[in-house]
Amino acid sequence: MTRPERFRRFLDYFTSNFPEPKTELAYRNPYELIVAVVLSAQCTDKRVNQVMPALLAQFPTAAELGAATADDIFPFIRSVSYPNNKAKHLAGLGRLLTEEFGGEVPSTIEELQRLPGVGRKTANVVVSVIYNQPAMAVDTHVFRVSHRLGLVPKTATTPLAVEKGLVKYIPQEVIPKAHHWLILHGRYICVARSPKCSACPLTDFCAYYPKVVAEGLAAVGKSAKSQR
Repeated sequence: MTRPERFRRFLDYFTSNFPEPKTELAYRNPYELIVAVVLSAQCTDKRVNQVMPALLAQFPTAAELGAATADDIFPFIRSVSYPNNKAKHLAGLGRLLTEEFGGEVPSTIEELQRLPGVGRKTANVVVSVIYNQPAMAVDTHVFRVSHRLGLVPKTATTPLAVEKGLVKYIPQEVIPKAHHWLILHGRYICVARSPKCSACPLTDFCAYYPKVVAEGLAAVGKSAKSQR
């Protein structure tokens, strides 16, 4: 199957069955989203959503976050991954948002990446979710699912290479949605260990699935031989 055909079938399925995907991070404005995305690095959205209410009650604006120290912020995020680094990042992010952007979250990837704790993936999430720009954030789920489905070649070994491979074939107006489709599929179906292929609606064009079938048949054959 050609790569354009895989993309067509991927897009056809999700456009028909999941037309309006959304981030699972809880937020009400751009400031809350960027804070949540910074906290979500190597951490679950569920955990981030648990710590955000108390954090935002204490630091409801970029100015108040920027006026705080990392030590002030740490107690509110101690249960997320890497809380020490993230507390420092959030304090710096609040200061820079206030001093250079008037408390507003910028709308370009270049400006966003100037903020502490904001790399290309985080910047892509913000411009995609808030500003509906055609940016593809590549996290571990997007990276894994893209390879398993055969949407990107095996030679795409970096997040940037995967990002370029995906946006090449996905229409610009669909890219923000496709980002969520890949993440959610990887989070609930195409999980890292023991993917739930029996529950997956994409096996008819998945590049990885034939390997699962072959391994299953081999295991059955080995079991049959051992019982003789």
